[in-house]
Amino acid sequence: MKLTLDVWRQPDAASPGAFESYVVTDATAEMTLLELLDRLNDQLVEEGREPVSFESDCREGICGCCGVNVDGRPHGPEANTPSCEQHVRSFADGDHIVLEPLRSAAFPVVKDLVVDRSALDRVIQAGGHVAVDAGTAPDADTTRIDHETAEMALDFAACIGCGACVAACPNGSASLFTGAKLTHLAALPQTRQERGRRAVAMVDQMEHDFGPCSTYGECALVCPAGIPLTAIAAVGKERMRAFLRGRAS
Repeated sequence: MKLTLDVWRQPDAASPGAFESYVVTDATAEMTLLELLDRLNDQLVEEGREPVSFESDCREGICGCCGVNVDGRPHGPEANTPSCEQHVRSFADGDHIVLEPLRSAAFPVVKDLVVDRSALDRVIQAGGHVAVDAGTAPDADTTRIDHETAEMALDFAACIGCGACVAACPNGSASLFTGAKLTHLAALPQTRQERGRRAVAMVDQMEHDFGPCSTYGECALVCPAGIPLTAIAAVGKERMRAFLRGRAS
């Protein structure tokens, strides 16, 4: 299979970038998008040229590192699928594919297809944790949780922090990401004690670095973890609850 790749090349955040075209003549349908980039880089190294920088780790849809824009869509043509599980079979022989970094003002380009998603980390650092004095934590199974609550919490905890929701949103909102974290942590008794303070801190940090929610729902369509659009409602709900209760709980 022959594919033409228009790849965004940018040496660093301070330098201008531009697309460069490459042709891969031996792509196969079984290849993932990242394996296609591996093949391109093998070809570039053989030619004595600079390989394309992109990020990956687990390549199993768990770590959230690999996100790129494919033909303008975060991760690729398959809905709710990370870049590392997007396959070349989604394209036809002779296709032209545009690959660029996740586009958001909150995600500065580090190099080529690699972006800095520290803004998401700052949201977690603001309140995505629980403070328990050392030696005072009860055994994990002391407080019983019903099955439905546990399953719901796990569904929202599945967010892998890839940033696709931000890149898909016209306003660059992180409401789906933040709402998933707030919903997960508010559901469990072990983390519920700081619910109010957490909501205020995380939402304030989110609004500092990201844009407002567009309410169009593009974020849920590209989320590899399948986080539902209902997560967005938790952003306003949890902050309002915090103000009504005086932020204490």
